Amino acid sequence: MEVKEAINKAKNNNQIAFNFLLDTYWSDVYAFQLKRTMNENDAEDITIQTFSKAFDKIDTYNDAYKFKTWLITISKNIHIDLVRKQKNTINNTSKDNEYRYLDIVDNSPTPEDKIITEQNLANLLRDIKKLKPHYQEIINLRYFQELSYKEISIELNEPINNVKVKLLRAKKLLAEIIVKS
Repeated sequence: MEVKEAINKAKNNNQIAFNFLLDTYWSDVYAFQLKRTMNENDAEDITIQTFSKAFDKIDTYNDAYKFKTWLITISKNIHIDLVRKQKNTINNTSKDNEYRYLDIVDNSPTPEDKIITEQNLANLLRDIKKLKPHYQEIINLRYFQELSYKEISIELNEPINNVKVKLLRAKKLLAEIIVKS
């Protein structure tokens, strides 16, 4: 399959085309983020977000540009957004004598937050049960058992890229269920 053909098929929600594009460009986007973040976990997370966003917005892709360039631009923007969020969690405060210090925002949950979280978790579990069993399983392995992609790949006896795409699909379906309810 050629890239242009895969893009056209992906615009029609062809899962094989999505897999092809993911397999073709994963290393490029991941390597780009690894250089920027110098952290494998962050690079992997941003790369997954990149493909998720790209696949959601594939209809907006302009074939006047290379697909790789489009992906790298999305990836760069996601990274910039994450850096901005991190900077916002640290507030500069006053000067004390000649020493400047940073006050870290206290994000620990209040008792009210804990109750809301428990209610949200119950709703989330209810919504997860609406997914097909294989999507329930992959969400459970990743987010509740906190397995790495490699561990999930071994557990399910599937290639890592399939695990990633399946997880992206499961998250998308779950988001649609949550929006409906």
